[in-house]
This record gives sequence, structure tokens and C-alpha cells, in this order.
Amino acid sequence: MKSMKSTTSTKSTKQVIAVTGATGAQGGSLARAILADPRGGFAVRAITRKASRARALADLGAEVVEADLDDEESLRRAFDGAHGGFFVTNFWEHFSPEKELAQARNMARAAEEVGLAHVIWSTLEDTRLRVPLSDPRMPTLQEKYKVPHFDGKGEADALFARLPVTYLLTSFYWDNLIHFGMGPRKGADGRLAFTLPMADKKLPGIAAEDIGKCARGIFKAGAAYVGKTLGIAGDHPTGAQMAAELAKGLGKDVVYNAVTPAAYRGFGFPGAEDLGNMFQYKAEFEREYCAARDLGVSRKLNPELQTFAQWVAANKSRIPLG
Repeated sequence: MKSMKSTTSTKSTKQVIAVTGATGAQGGSLARAILADPRGGFAVRAITRKASRARALADLGAEVVEADLDDEESLRRAFDGAHGGFFVTNFWEHFSPEKELAQARNMARAAEEVGLAHVIWSTLEDTRLRVPLSDPRMPTLQEKYKVPHFDGKGEADALFARLPVTYLLTSFYWDNLIHFGMGPRKGADGRLAFTLPMADKKLPGIAAEDIGKCARGIFKAGAAYVGKTLGIAGDHPTGAQMAAELAKGLGKDVVYNAVTPAAYRGFGFPGAEDLGNMFQYKAEFEREYCAARDLGVSRKLNPELQTFAQWVAANKSRIPLG
């Protein structure tokens, strides 16, 4: 196990949180949230496949340790001596729910073996519980999933049942408008259009940095949330409301282009079918999906929680206009 020590000393009284995906959106946001809270009682052990990628976290005070989610023994060594662990998988790296399941199993086994006192598993709903494979309203993908990047995580929940775990349901990252090509784009008429297959339904969303701050709040609460499922979001705007806030923030006219899920599935980019099914699921089960992501609970965990309007105001210069 290769490690990179931080340039800032860590008091031995601090409880170490082992953070997987430390260079990604969720793990990175938690690492930075903990490091920005020196009196919070926690230290960061940033888990990454290549220590050099996490040099910025080391410079902020994190201990950086190399481990691979595909290698259970490396995880056991990386988790050893830690108080808690934040566990997340990255479907978009490989598009394989089976790989996510295997990685979740490795993390769960390693965490149990070393005796972590509190684990957060970043998960999502298994959509097949509401839309079985026999349901024709949306296509079955990869032979046994409706929304692969949801279903694999939801199926993996059972792997953590023996642990002191908090299940964390995340929401649509508003940062997708910056990094995933989902921001406004110019149409044939030259106008900017914000495209979602959500009709007039609400889309719970959150700033990626707020995921980490909410997770920090869960660790701070200790045993209070062990054995519970918490959903987080910063806002529940409709597509039309998002377009209006983008127009206000960007200072440009932005129209809401409410396409059908079928049309979205046909856009042809990698993952389009998965995302088309995802948005359809969120729209058809709007009440349940929003209820699982309570804004009051989210703000209790993270008093700095941003609304969509606040996020746009802070990030408008970073949103590319296609």
C-alpha cells in the first residue's frame, strides 16, 4: 500500500474517515469539506488508485493512500485504523452494474474485517422494484436492468446490512451542466435550449460540493443515522424553472425543451438510454422520488446548502453554452 503523507500534521485525537473516490465528485467533495472544517474532529484518508492524482488533497492536509476498489486486500489495508468510511462507485467509468456490485462487495467485506464504526454507502434506488423487467413502459437495458447506474447500487445495499451503515441517496448533480454536456445549447433558431425529458415534473438536484458537506454532517451526527436511509437535494425545481434560472444567471434567453424520454434515449451518446430511463423514472414517480430527498433534512445536515438559483449565480461563468 503506497501512501502520501499530508504536509499538514493531523492531531491523533481526530477520527480518520477513509474516503473512496477521493479524486471524484462525491469523495472529493467530502474530503474537501472535512479538510475545510479543522475543528470538526475528523481527518481525511483519501483513497485513490494513483496517489499523484490526489496531491492537491495532500497539500490541504489529507493522508493519501493507494488502493483499488477491485482489490479487497488493498482496501482492507487502506481502511485499517480508520473510524469511518465513505464508499462510492463510478458507473460512468465502465458502464457495468456488475462491476459496481463487485466493488461494493469488496468495500463491505474490507470494512467489516477492520471494524469500521460508521460507513456511508452512496447509493440510489433499484428502479426494478417499481418498474419490473416485464414492464414495457421503458426498455430493459443490459438484459436485466431498467436504469443500470441506479439498479446496481440499489442491489448492492444488501451487502452493507451487517455494517453500521447510513445509506445516502444522492440527486442529479447540477455540475452535470458544466462537465457532462447537459447545459443549454443553441437550437436551429439560434436560441439557447435546456433539454430534459421531465415534462412539468420536479427534478431533485444538488451541487456536488454539497454532497460532501451533507456526508460530513452525517459523520458528525455519529450513531444517530446508523441503519437509516437519507436522501439529499438542494432544490426540487422543474425543467422550466431551471431554464428560467439559467436565463437569469446567464443573462440570455433560455427556453425549456421538454423532449420525451424516448427521444432522449435516441440521442445516441454513451449512456443516453440509461439516462432516458432514469429521467422517465423520476418523472413517473415524482412524488416518491422527491419525498425521499427531503430539503429540510438536507439543510439540517448542511446549513450551507445551495438552491439551484444560488448554484447558477456562483457557477454561471463555468457553464459552457453549446
